[in-house]
Amino acid sequence: MLKSDISFVNNILWGDVLTYMLLGAGGLFTLRLRLVQLRRFPEMFRALARPAVSDPAGISPFQALCASLAARVGTGNVAGVAVALYLGGPGATFWMWLVAGLGMATAFAESSLAQLFKVRDGAGAYRGGPAFYIARGLKAPRAATAFAICLIIVFGLVFNAVQANSIAGAAQEAFGVAPLWSGVATTLAAALVIAGGVAGVARFSGVVVPLMAGAYIAVALVVLALNADQTLDLLKLIISSAFGLDQAAGGVAGGMTAAMMNGVRRGLFSNEAGMGSAPNIAAVATPSPHHPCSQGFVQAFGVFIDTLVICTATALLILLSGKLQPGSGVTGVQLTQQAMGVHLGVWGAPFVSIAITCFAFTSIAGNYACAEGALVYLRCDGRVGRLLLRLGLLGMTLWGAVVQVTTVFDLADVSMGFMAAINLVAIVLLSGVVVRLARDYLAQRDAGREPDFDPQLLPELADVIEPGVWDAPSSVAGRPGPVAAAGPQAASVATPLGDLDVARGRQGA
Repeated sequence: MLKSDISFVNNILWGDVLTYMLLGAGGLFTLRLRLVQLRRFPEMFRALARPAVSDPAGISPFQALCASLAARVGTGNVAGVAVALYLGGPGATFWMWLVAGLGMATAFAESSLAQLFKVRDGAGAYRGGPAFYIARGLKAPRAATAFAICLIIVFGLVFNAVQANSIAGAAQEAFGVAPLWSGVATTLAAALVIAGGVAGVARFSGVVVPLMAGAYIAVALVVLALNADQTLDLLKLIISSAFGLDQAAGGVAGGMTAAMMNGVRRGLFSNEAGMGSAPNIAAVATPSPHHPCSQGFVQAFGVFIDTLVICTATALLILLSGKLQPGSGVTGVQLTQQAMGVHLGVWGAPFVSIAITCFAFTSIAGNYACAEGALVYLRCDGRVGRLLLRLGLLGMTLWGAVVQVTTVFDLADVSMGFMAAINLVAIVLLSGVVVRLARDYLAQRDAGREPDFDPQLLPELADVIEPGVWDAPSSVAGRPGPVAAAGPQAASVATPLGDLDVARGRQGA
Protein backbone atom coordinates (compact mmCIF):
# COMPACT_ATOMS: atom_id res chain seq x y z
CA MET A 1 0.00 0.00 0.00
CA LEU A 2 2.80 2.42 0.95
CA LYS A 3 4.68 1.70 -2.27
CA SER A 4 1.60 2.36 -4.42
CA ASP A 5 0.89 5.62 -2.57
CA ILE A 6 4.48 6.81 -3.06
CA SER A 7 4.36 5.87 -6.75
CA PHE A 8 1.08 7.76 -7.13
CA VAL A 9 2.57 10.93 -5.64
CA ASN A 10 5.70 10.54 -7.78
CA ASN A 11 3.65 10.21 -10.95
CA ILE A 12 1.81 13.44 -10.16
CA LEU A 13 4.92 15.37 -9.11
CA TRP A 14 7.27 14.28 -11.88
CA GLY A 15 4.71 13.46 -14.55
CA ASP A 16 3.09 16.87 -14.73
CA VAL A 17 3.51 19.36 -11.89
CA LEU A 18 7.30 19.70 -11.69
CA THR A 19 7.86 19.36 -15.40
CA TYR A 20 5.69 22.39 -16.08
CA MET A 21 7.03 24.28 -13.06
CA LEU A 22 10.63 23.78 -14.18
CA LEU A 23 9.87 24.72 -17.76
CA GLY A 24 7.81 27.69 -16.61
CA ALA A 25 10.57 28.99 -14.37
CA GLY A 26 13.12 28.59 -17.15
CA GLY A 27 10.88 30.45 -19.57
CA LEU A 28 10.16 33.21 -17.04
CA PHE A 29 13.83 33.90 -16.35
CA THR A 30 14.73 33.64 -20.02
CA LEU A 31 12.21 36.40 -20.77
CA ARG A 32 12.86 38.59 -17.72
CA LEU A 33 16.63 38.37 -18.20
CA ARG A 34 16.24 38.96 -21.95
CA LEU A 35 17.95 35.77 -23.14
CA VAL A 36 20.95 36.45 -20.96
CA GLN A 37 22.18 32.86 -21.43
CA LEU A 38 22.53 33.48 -25.17
CA ARG A 39 23.30 37.20 -25.41
CA ARG A 40 25.94 37.05 -22.70
CA PHE A 41 27.32 33.57 -23.30
CA PRO A 42 30.93 34.85 -23.56
CA GLU A 43 30.54 36.26 -20.03
CA MET A 44 30.50 32.68 -18.73
CA PHE A 45 34.02 32.14 -20.06
CA ARG A 46 35.13 35.54 -18.79
CA ALA A 47 33.93 34.72 -15.27
CA LEU A 48 35.85 31.45 -15.34
CA ALA A 49 39.00 32.84 -16.96
CA ARG A 50 39.60 35.55 -14.36
CA PRO A 51 42.27 34.79 -11.75
CA ALA A 52 40.80 33.40 -8.54
CA VAL A 53 40.74 35.74 -5.55
CA SER A 54 42.74 34.54 -2.57
CA ASP A 55 40.13 34.14 0.14
CA PRO A 56 40.28 31.39 2.79
CA ALA A 57 36.53 31.77 3.36
CA GLY A 58 35.62 30.40 -0.07
CA ILE A 59 36.60 28.22 -3.00
CA SER A 60 37.46 29.41 -6.51
CA PRO A 61 34.79 29.80 -9.23
CA PHE A 62 36.43 26.96 -11.16
CA GLN A 63 36.32 24.67 -8.14
CA ALA A 64 32.67 25.60 -7.58
CA LEU A 65 31.90 24.75 -11.21
CA CYS A 66 33.65 21.38 -10.95
CA ALA A 67 32.02 20.55 -7.61
CA SER A 68 28.56 21.40 -8.95
CA LEU A 69 29.27 19.37 -12.09
CA ALA A 70 30.28 16.48 -9.85
CA ALA A 71 26.74 16.57 -8.43
CA ARG A 72 25.02 17.24 -11.77
CA VAL A 73 26.86 14.73 -13.94
CA GLY A 74 25.86 11.20 -12.98
CA THR A 75 24.75 7.93 -14.47
CA GLY A 76 21.85 9.73 -16.14
CA ASN A 77 24.28 11.27 -18.61
CA VAL A 78 25.18 7.78 -19.82
CA ALA A 79 22.23 5.48 -19.12
CA GLY A 80 19.43 8.07 -18.81
CA VAL A 81 20.06 9.52 -22.26
CA ALA A 82 19.85 6.03 -23.75
CA VAL A 83 16.44 5.53 -22.10
CA ALA A 84 15.20 8.88 -23.45
CA LEU A 85 16.26 7.94 -27.00
CA TYR A 86 14.75 4.47 -26.74
CA LEU A 87 11.39 5.81 -25.58
CA GLY A 88 11.28 9.07 -27.51
CA GLY A 89 13.49 8.50 -30.53
CA PRO A 90 16.29 10.77 -31.85
CA GLY A 91 14.04 13.81 -31.44
CA ALA A 92 14.39 13.58 -27.66
CA THR A 93 17.86 15.06 -28.17
CA PHE A 94 16.41 18.32 -29.49
CA TRP A 95 14.12 18.70 -26.48
CA MET A 96 17.08 18.08 -24.16
CA TRP A 97 18.81 20.99 -25.87
CA LEU A 98 15.79 23.25 -25.44
CA VAL A 99 15.44 22.38 -21.76
CA ALA A 100 19.14 23.04 -21.19
CA GLY A 101 18.79 26.46 -22.80
CA LEU A 102 15.95 27.38 -20.46
CA GLY A 103 17.69 25.74 -17.51
CA MET A 104 20.74 27.93 -17.95
CA ALA A 105 18.60 30.97 -17.07
CA THR A 106 17.16 29.17 -14.02
CA ALA A 107 20.65 28.16 -12.86
CA PHE A 108 21.80 31.77 -13.28
CA ALA A 109 18.94 32.97 -11.08
CA GLU A 110 19.23 30.47 -8.22
CA SER A 111 23.03 30.68 -8.02
CA SER A 112 23.01 34.49 -8.05
CA LEU A 113 20.51 34.43 -5.17
CA ALA A 114 22.64 31.89 -3.30
CA GLN A 115 25.61 34.24 -3.57
CA LEU A 116 23.61 37.30 -2.53
CA PHE A 117 22.27 35.74 0.67
CA LYS A 118 25.33 33.70 1.66
CA VAL A 119 26.62 33.79 5.23
CA ARG A 120 29.70 32.74 7.19
CA ASP A 121 29.58 29.59 9.27
CA GLY A 122 31.17 29.14 12.67
CA ALA A 123 34.58 28.62 11.06
CA GLY A 124 34.26 31.77 8.92
CA ALA A 125 33.65 29.90 5.65
CA TYR A 126 30.97 30.97 3.17
CA ARG A 127 27.72 29.00 3.18
CA GLY A 128 24.44 29.50 1.39
CA GLY A 129 21.82 28.04 -0.88
CA PRO A 130 18.04 27.93 -1.22
CA ALA A 131 17.41 27.48 2.52
CA PHE A 132 19.21 30.76 3.16
CA TYR A 133 17.53 32.84 0.44
CA ILE A 134 14.13 31.40 1.36
CA ALA A 135 14.61 32.33 5.04
CA ARG A 136 16.29 35.69 4.43
CA GLY A 137 14.88 36.90 1.12
CA LEU A 138 11.34 35.63 1.68
CA LYS A 139 11.28 35.58 5.49
CA ALA A 140 9.90 32.03 5.36
CA PRO A 141 12.09 29.98 7.72
CA ARG A 142 9.60 27.13 7.97
CA ALA A 143 9.75 26.58 4.21
CA ALA A 144 13.54 26.91 4.39
CA THR A 145 13.73 24.25 7.09
CA ALA A 146 11.56 21.89 5.05
CA PHE A 147 13.82 22.42 2.05
CA ALA A 148 16.99 21.77 4.07
CA ILE A 149 15.61 18.54 5.53
CA CYS A 150 14.57 17.27 2.11
CA LEU A 151 17.99 18.14 0.69
CA ILE A 152 19.80 16.16 3.38
CA ILE A 153 17.52 13.14 2.87
CA VAL A 154 17.92 13.17 -0.90
CA PHE A 155 21.51 14.29 -1.54
CA GLY A 156 23.07 13.47 1.79
CA LEU A 157 21.67 9.95 2.00
CA VAL A 158 19.48 8.14 -0.51
CA PHE A 159 20.82 9.29 -3.88
CA ASN A 160 24.27 8.08 -2.88
CA ALA A 161 22.85 4.58 -2.59
CA VAL A 162 21.54 4.94 -6.15
CA GLN A 163 24.94 6.00 -7.44
CA ALA A 164 26.73 3.22 -5.53
CA ASN A 165 24.32 0.69 -7.01
CA SER A 166 25.23 1.93 -10.49
CA ILE A 167 28.94 1.60 -9.72
CA ALA A 168 28.46 -1.94 -8.40
CA GLY A 169 26.42 -2.94 -11.44
CA ALA A 170 28.97 -1.52 -13.87
CA ALA A 171 31.90 -3.20 -12.11
CA GLN A 172 30.15 -6.55 -12.02
CA GLU A 173 29.09 -6.34 -15.67
CA ALA A 174 32.48 -5.32 -17.08
CA PHE A 175 34.99 -6.86 -14.68
CA GLY A 176 33.12 -9.49 -12.66
CA VAL A 177 33.67 -7.70 -9.34
CA ALA A 178 31.21 -8.72 -6.61
CA PRO A 179 28.93 -5.84 -5.52
CA LEU A 180 30.10 -6.09 -1.89
CA TRP A 181 33.73 -5.44 -2.81
CA SER A 182 32.97 -2.59 -5.16
CA GLY A 183 30.73 -1.17 -2.42
CA VAL A 184 33.53 -1.36 0.13
CA ALA A 185 35.99 0.29 -2.28
CA THR A 186 33.52 3.06 -3.16
CA THR A 187 32.75 3.71 0.51
CA LEU A 188 36.42 3.94 1.50
CA ALA A 189 37.22 6.25 -1.40
CA ALA A 190 34.23 8.45 -0.57
CA ALA A 191 35.36 8.64 3.06
CA LEU A 192 38.73 10.01 1.98
CA VAL A 193 37.16 12.67 -0.25
CA ILE A 194 34.44 13.95 2.09
CA ALA A 195 36.77 14.01 5.11
CA GLY A 196 37.91 17.42 3.90
CA GLY A 197 34.37 18.82 3.78
CA VAL A 198 33.27 21.08 0.93
CA ALA A 199 36.82 22.33 0.39
CA GLY A 200 38.04 18.75 0.04
CA VAL A 201 35.28 17.93 -2.43
CA ALA A 202 36.13 21.08 -4.40
CA ARG A 203 39.83 20.14 -4.61
CA PHE A 204 38.98 16.60 -5.66
CA SER A 205 36.43 17.75 -8.24
CA GLY A 206 38.78 20.38 -9.65
CA VAL A 207 41.14 17.59 -10.70
CA VAL A 208 38.89 14.63 -11.46
CA VAL A 209 35.88 16.25 -13.17
CA PRO A 210 37.85 17.96 -16.00
CA LEU A 211 39.75 14.72 -16.68
CA MET A 212 36.61 12.59 -16.52
CA ALA A 213 34.44 14.85 -18.69
CA GLY A 214 37.34 15.66 -21.02
CA ALA A 215 38.04 11.99 -21.78
CA TYR A 216 34.38 11.25 -22.46
CA ILE A 217 33.97 14.28 -24.72
CA ALA A 218 37.24 13.51 -26.52
CA VAL A 219 35.99 10.05 -27.47
CA ALA A 220 32.77 11.57 -28.79
CA LEU A 221 34.68 14.15 -30.84
CA VAL A 222 36.91 11.50 -32.37
CA VAL A 223 33.89 9.39 -33.32
CA LEU A 224 32.16 12.45 -34.81
CA ALA A 225 35.29 13.31 -36.79
CA LEU A 226 35.46 9.77 -38.18
CA ASN A 227 31.79 10.01 -39.15
CA ALA A 228 31.80 13.63 -40.33
CA ASP A 229 29.96 12.71 -43.51
CA GLN A 230 26.93 11.62 -41.45
CA THR A 231 26.77 14.66 -39.14
CA LEU A 232 24.44 16.79 -41.26
CA ASP A 233 22.05 13.89 -41.85
CA LEU A 234 22.08 13.14 -38.13
CA LEU A 235 21.11 16.72 -37.25
CA LYS A 236 18.28 16.60 -39.81
CA LEU A 237 17.06 13.34 -38.25
CA ILE A 238 17.05 14.85 -34.75
CA ILE A 239 15.05 17.90 -35.86
CA SER A 240 12.55 15.98 -37.98
CA SER A 241 12.01 13.37 -35.26
CA ALA A 242 11.57 16.09 -32.62
CA PHE A 243 8.52 17.45 -34.45
CA GLY A 244 7.10 14.10 -35.55
CA LEU A 245 8.08 14.65 -39.19
CA ASP A 246 9.88 11.31 -39.34
CA GLN A 247 7.67 8.76 -37.63
CA ALA A 248 9.99 5.93 -38.64
CA ALA A 249 12.66 7.41 -36.38
CA GLY A 250 10.38 7.54 -33.34
CA GLY A 251 10.96 5.71 -30.11
CA VAL A 252 8.88 3.03 -28.43
CA ALA A 253 6.21 5.53 -27.39
CA GLY A 254 6.26 7.15 -30.83
CA GLY A 255 5.50 10.64 -32.15
CA MET A 256 6.36 14.21 -31.25
CA THR A 257 4.80 13.98 -27.79
CA ALA A 258 6.99 11.03 -26.81
CA ALA A 259 10.12 12.76 -28.11
CA MET A 260 9.25 15.97 -26.27
CA MET A 261 8.32 14.45 -22.90
CA ASN A 262 11.27 12.05 -22.75
CA GLY A 263 13.74 14.69 -23.87
CA VAL A 264 12.32 17.28 -21.48
CA ARG A 265 12.40 14.94 -18.48
CA ARG A 266 15.89 13.68 -19.25
CA GLY A 267 17.16 17.24 -19.60
CA LEU A 268 15.49 18.38 -16.38
CA PHE A 269 16.72 15.42 -14.33
CA SER A 270 20.24 15.69 -15.70
CA ASN A 271 21.06 19.38 -15.36
CA GLU A 272 19.12 19.82 -12.06
CA ALA A 273 18.55 23.52 -12.82
CA GLY A 274 15.83 24.71 -10.47
CA MET A 275 16.13 21.71 -8.15
CA GLY A 276 18.08 23.70 -5.58
CA SER A 277 21.16 21.49 -5.31
CA ALA A 278 23.93 23.36 -7.17
CA PRO A 279 23.27 26.74 -5.43
CA ASN A 280 24.52 25.22 -2.17
CA ILE A 281 27.94 24.86 -3.81
CA ALA A 282 27.73 28.11 -5.77
CA ALA A 283 27.34 30.05 -2.52
CA VAL A 284 30.66 28.76 -1.21
CA ALA A 285 32.66 30.38 -4.02
CA THR A 286 34.50 33.66 -3.75
CA PRO A 287 33.13 35.30 -6.92
CA SER A 288 35.38 36.96 -9.45
CA PRO A 289 34.27 39.61 -10.41
CA HIS A 290 33.04 40.53 -6.96
CA HIS A 291 29.33 40.30 -7.73
CA PRO A 292 26.62 37.64 -7.12
CA CYS A 293 25.91 37.33 -10.84
CA SER A 294 29.42 36.20 -11.71
CA GLN A 295 28.72 32.87 -10.02
CA GLY A 296 25.35 32.85 -11.76
CA PHE A 297 27.13 32.87 -15.11
CA VAL A 298 29.52 30.13 -13.97
CA GLN A 299 26.70 27.82 -12.89
CA ALA A 300 24.72 28.51 -16.06
CA PHE A 301 27.77 27.24 -17.91
CA GLY A 302 27.58 24.10 -15.78
CA VAL A 303 24.14 23.33 -17.24
CA PHE A 304 25.57 23.87 -20.72
CA ILE A 305 28.36 21.36 -20.08
CA ASP A 306 26.10 18.79 -18.44
CA THR A 307 23.35 18.65 -21.06
CA LEU A 308 24.44 20.40 -24.24
CA VAL A 309 27.87 18.77 -24.18
CA ILE A 310 27.94 15.50 -22.18
CA CYS A 311 24.35 14.33 -22.75
CA THR A 312 24.64 15.30 -26.42
CA ALA A 313 27.87 13.31 -26.69
CA THR A 314 26.07 10.20 -25.43
CA ALA A 315 23.12 10.76 -27.76
CA LEU A 316 25.30 11.20 -30.86
CA LEU A 317 27.41 8.15 -30.03
CA ILE A 318 24.25 6.03 -29.76
CA LEU A 319 22.64 7.43 -32.92
CA LEU A 320 25.79 7.00 -34.99
CA SER A 321 26.17 3.38 -33.90
CA GLY A 322 22.88 2.26 -35.42
CA LYS A 323 22.09 0.26 -32.28
CA LEU A 324 18.96 2.25 -31.38
CA GLN A 325 16.14 -0.14 -32.29
CA PRO A 326 12.69 0.70 -30.85
CA GLY A 327 11.01 -2.38 -29.41
CA SER A 328 14.24 -4.37 -29.10
CA GLY A 329 14.30 -4.10 -25.32
CA VAL A 330 17.92 -2.89 -25.44
CA THR A 331 18.06 0.38 -23.52
CA GLY A 332 19.89 2.12 -20.65
CA VAL A 333 23.47 1.08 -19.93
CA GLN A 334 23.21 -1.91 -22.25
CA LEU A 335 22.35 0.31 -25.22
CA THR A 336 25.20 2.71 -24.50
CA GLN A 337 27.64 -0.21 -24.12
CA GLN A 338 26.56 -1.72 -27.43
CA ALA A 339 26.94 1.66 -29.12
CA MET A 340 30.42 2.07 -27.71
CA GLY A 341 31.23 -1.46 -28.86
CA VAL A 342 30.58 -0.33 -32.44
CA HIS A 343 32.93 2.64 -32.06
CA LEU A 344 35.63 1.19 -29.77
CA GLY A 345 35.38 -2.54 -30.34
CA VAL A 346 36.19 -4.71 -27.32
CA TRP A 347 37.00 -1.57 -25.32
CA GLY A 348 33.46 -0.23 -25.65
CA ALA A 349 31.77 -1.94 -22.69
CA PRO A 350 34.70 -1.38 -20.27
CA PHE A 351 34.86 2.29 -21.31
CA VAL A 352 31.17 2.78 -20.51
CA SER A 353 31.59 0.98 -17.18
CA ILE A 354 34.53 3.19 -16.23
CA ALA A 355 32.62 6.31 -17.30
CA ILE A 356 29.60 5.32 -15.20
CA THR A 357 31.85 4.58 -12.23
CA CYS A 358 33.58 7.97 -12.49
CA PHE A 359 30.35 9.91 -13.02
CA ALA A 360 28.61 8.11 -10.17
CA PHE A 361 31.49 8.49 -7.72
CA THR A 362 31.92 12.20 -8.34
CA SER A 363 28.16 12.55 -7.81
CA ILE A 364 28.54 11.04 -4.34
CA ALA A 365 31.22 13.62 -3.52
CA GLY A 366 29.20 16.48 -5.01
CA ASN A 367 26.06 15.36 -3.18
CA TYR A 368 27.87 15.62 0.14
CA ALA A 369 28.90 19.21 -0.63
CA CYS A 370 25.24 20.08 -1.28
CA ALA A 371 24.05 18.42 1.92
CA GLU A 372 26.64 20.06 4.15
CA GLY A 373 25.29 23.49 3.27
CA ALA A 374 21.81 22.44 4.41
CA LEU A 375 23.33 21.13 7.63
CA VAL A 376 24.80 24.57 8.29
CA TYR A 377 21.40 26.22 7.82
CA LEU A 378 19.84 23.87 10.37
CA ARG A 379 22.70 24.79 12.75
CA CYS A 380 23.61 21.13 13.11
CA ASP A 381 27.05 21.56 11.54
CA GLY A 382 29.11 20.96 14.64
CA ARG A 383 31.56 18.08 14.85
CA VAL A 384 28.84 15.60 15.81
CA GLY A 385 26.42 16.77 13.12
CA ARG A 386 28.98 16.50 10.33
CA LEU A 387 30.17 13.14 11.59
CA LEU A 388 26.61 11.79 11.55
CA LEU A 389 26.03 13.12 8.02
CA ARG A 390 29.25 11.53 6.78
CA LEU A 391 28.52 8.22 8.46
CA GLY A 392 25.00 8.26 7.04
CA LEU A 393 26.31 8.96 3.53
CA LEU A 394 28.93 6.22 3.76
CA GLY A 395 26.44 3.75 5.20
CA MET A 396 23.96 4.41 2.39
CA THR A 397 26.79 4.08 -0.16
CA LEU A 398 27.74 0.63 1.11
CA TRP A 399 24.10 -0.43 1.46
CA GLY A 400 23.19 0.78 -2.01
CA ALA A 401 25.94 -1.28 -3.61
CA VAL A 402 24.50 -4.59 -2.39
CA VAL A 403 20.75 -4.01 -1.94
CA GLN A 404 17.99 -2.61 -4.15
CA VAL A 405 14.94 -1.31 -2.33
CA THR A 406 12.92 0.67 -4.85
CA THR A 407 10.46 2.00 -2.26
CA VAL A 408 13.28 3.91 -0.54
CA PHE A 409 14.42 5.35 -3.86
CA ASP A 410 10.85 6.34 -4.75
CA LEU A 411 10.57 8.07 -1.39
CA ALA A 412 13.70 10.05 -2.22
CA ASP A 413 12.08 11.13 -5.48
CA VAL A 414 9.10 12.44 -3.51
CA SER A 415 11.43 14.37 -1.19
CA MET A 416 13.31 15.78 -4.14
CA GLY A 417 10.02 16.76 -5.76
CA PHE A 418 8.90 18.76 -2.74
CA MET A 419 12.37 20.27 -2.45
CA ALA A 420 12.31 21.40 -6.07
CA ALA A 421 8.77 22.80 -5.74
CA ILE A 422 9.76 24.92 -2.72
CA ASN A 423 12.85 26.22 -4.52
CA LEU A 424 10.99 27.06 -7.72
CA VAL A 425 8.32 29.04 -5.88
CA ALA A 426 11.06 30.90 -4.01
CA ILE A 427 13.15 31.91 -7.01
CA VAL A 428 10.06 33.04 -8.93
CA LEU A 429 9.00 35.23 -5.98
CA LEU A 430 12.55 36.61 -5.86
CA SER A 431 12.77 37.09 -9.63
CA GLY A 432 12.66 40.87 -9.26
CA VAL A 433 15.83 40.75 -7.16
CA VAL A 434 17.53 38.57 -9.79
CA VAL A 435 16.63 41.04 -12.56
CA ARG A 436 18.04 43.98 -10.60
CA LEU A 437 21.25 42.09 -9.88
CA ALA A 438 21.66 41.18 -13.54
CA ARG A 439 21.02 44.73 -14.73
CA ASP A 440 23.57 46.08 -12.27
CA TYR A 441 26.22 43.57 -13.34
CA LEU A 442 25.68 44.06 -17.07
CA ALA A 443 25.47 47.85 -16.81
CA GLN A 444 28.87 47.95 -15.15
CA ARG A 445 30.30 45.56 -17.71
CA ASP A 446 28.88 47.59 -20.61
CA ALA A 447 30.35 50.75 -19.10
CA GLY A 448 33.78 49.15 -19.26
CA ARG A 449 34.04 48.60 -15.50
CA GLU A 450 34.73 45.42 -13.61
CA PRO A 451 31.41 44.57 -11.89
CA ASP A 452 31.53 45.16 -8.14
CA PHE A 453 28.45 44.59 -6.01
CA ASP A 454 27.25 47.28 -3.61
CA PRO A 455 24.62 45.99 -1.12
CA GLN A 456 23.04 49.47 -1.16
CA LEU A 457 21.59 48.46 -4.53
CA LEU A 458 18.98 46.55 -2.50
CA PRO A 459 18.27 48.75 0.53
CA GLU A 460 15.07 46.86 1.37
CA LEU A 461 17.23 43.77 2.03
CA ALA A 462 19.80 45.54 4.17
CA ASP A 463 18.62 43.74 7.30
CA VAL A 464 18.97 40.26 5.79
CA ILE A 465 22.17 40.46 3.73
CA GLU A 466 24.90 39.09 5.99
CA PRO A 467 27.13 41.93 7.28
CA GLY A 468 30.68 41.71 5.96
CA VAL A 469 30.32 38.99 3.33
CA TRP A 470 30.24 41.53 0.52
CA ASP A 471 33.31 43.38 1.71
CA ALA A 472 35.93 42.43 -0.82
CA PRO A 473 38.86 40.24 0.31
CA SER A 474 41.86 42.21 1.52
CA SER A 475 44.09 40.65 -1.13
CA VAL A 476 42.45 42.82 -3.77
CA ALA A 477 44.36 46.07 -3.86
CA GLY A 478 42.48 49.18 -2.90
CA ARG A 479 39.55 47.35 -1.33
CA PRO A 480 38.75 46.99 2.35
CA GLY A 481 39.18 43.60 4.00
CA PRO A 482 36.34 41.48 5.36
CA VAL A 483 34.44 42.73 8.35
CA ALA A 484 33.68 40.31 11.14
CA ALA A 485 30.03 39.33 10.98
CA ALA A 486 27.63 38.47 13.70
CA GLY A 487 26.59 34.84 14.02
CA PRO A 488 26.12 33.17 10.63
CA GLN A 489 22.40 32.78 11.20
CA ALA A 490 21.86 36.20 12.75
CA ALA A 491 19.57 37.62 10.11
CA SER A 492 17.55 34.47 9.61
CA VAL A 493 17.02 34.06 13.36
CA ALA A 494 15.66 37.58 13.53
CA THR A 495 13.20 37.08 10.72
CA PRO A 496 9.61 36.41 11.78
CA LEU A 497 7.80 33.25 10.91
CA GLY A 498 5.80 33.53 7.75
CA ASP A 499 4.75 31.97 4.50
CA LEU A 500 6.15 32.39 1.01
CA ASP A 501 3.29 34.75 0.15
CA VAL A 502 4.53 37.49 2.50
CA ALA A 503 7.36 38.24 0.10
CA ARG A 504 5.18 39.15 -2.86
CA GLY A 505 5.28 42.83 -1.98
CA ARG A 506 9.08 42.87 -1.71
CA GLN A 507 9.88 42.39 -5.37
CA GLY A 508 11.76 44.96 -7.40
CA ALA A 509 10.68 45.93 -10.88
